[in-house]
Amino acid sequence: MSEIEILPISNQSYHVLSIMVGELLSEIMDATNERAFNYDQHETERRAKELIESEKYWVFMAKDKSSGEYIGFVSIYESYALYSEGAYGTIPELYVSPEWRSNAVGSKLLKSVMEFAVKKDWRRLEVTTPPLPEFTRTLKFYESNNFKISGGRKLVVSVNA
Repeated sequence: MSEIEILPISNQSYHVLSIMVGELLSEIMDATNERAFNYDQHETERRAKELIESEKYWVFMAKDKSSGEYIGFVSIYESYALYSEGAYGTIPELYVSPEWRSNAVGSKLLKSVMEFAVKKDWRRLEVTTPPLPEFTRTLKFYESNNFKISGGRKLVVSVNA
């Protein structure tokens, strides 16, 4: 098995990040049969660069050291709530290329986020999984990494600016 390294995103990896985001969204929409996302690769790449450079959003990339190929990522941003005793981290996306799943890549990505959360002095991390039962495996993955169910499903409404 190849050695995997987890690195903060670099300027050279925005393009591959935007492609992996598209793969993640396609996988979710295919599994749920819902066209829930409007994905544009170039806009996603631009948006990622803007958010990361403004330090509102952080991304860690998983890379296969032997091939140099990026094989996954996790993103995180700072949230606030009274129930959480202040600032905390929210994980909006975690993706591992299908051929690399069940090789501890996702757990390594979460470990890097947990270390980052400690440095940010956050007391908690939150993640929302896609609808069940289509994503039972995703839920089990997070539970195996010490996440616990704390509420209901994520709901969304579009707001026109």
